Amino acid sequence: MNSEIINGLIEALRLIFSGSSIVNDIAIRSIYISGLATVLAVSWGIPLAMLVSFREFTGKNVIKGVFNIGLGLPTVTLGLLLYLLFSRSGPLGIFGLLYSPSGIIMGQAILITPIMVSFSVSALEAVNPDIRELAKTLGASDIQASVAALKEGVKGVSLAVAGSFNRAVSELGIALMIGGNIRGLTRVLTTTIALESSRGEVALSIAIAIILILTITGVNFAMYLVKRIWLR
Repeated sequence: MNSEIINGLIEALRLIFSGSSIVNDIAIRSIYISGLATVLAVSWGIPLAMLVSFREFTGKNVIKGVFNIGLGLPTVTLGLLLYLLFSRSGPLGIFGLLYSPSGIIMGQAILITPIMVSFSVSALEAVNPDIRELAKTLGASDIQASVAALKEGVKGVSLAVAGSFNRAVSELGIALMIGGNIRGLTRVLTTTIALESSRGEVALSIAIAIILILTITGVNFAMYLVKRIWLR
């Protein structure tokens, strides 16, 4: 086992420094798909989190509970549900999402929405409510006051964004069941690891796993730099 790990490290270094076009293609596709999924989740997750955090309404705790339960949703369960929806005989089969990057993007966006909403709600509810009231006193509209509170909770919200991307890029169930692991089209880092492991290519699997970790680290570091610039 030790020799396999060492061989995997050597293979990872070789793939990285040789500039393997296949590996680069898979890594870029992984970032592209999971990045767009995160953008989609942000586009509807943040407004929903602001609504839940700043409004009082009947069923508020129920909605928060549903999203908290969704944090532990198995990817294979969601993948199966989406497969039935996206298949040709399914209600959404007309859109051709099955075995396509778009299908994976939609699936991952749905998967990470509970992370985006739950973590963002926790961050926004921790913001001093006087900030919104002060903004309104100064003439801000309700939306402007909410945005002001969002800026105060940007650290926690940025963690929600980072956590959502990490969940998306490292998941396997949806990428495999909805994408089909098609070479040059839907094959990503996680499905490549599963494929090579099934072939007995342990060293190559370890190498791709290391590249996946480096990819996640690189993207999160870039997000950290953006956050630092935003907070200046």
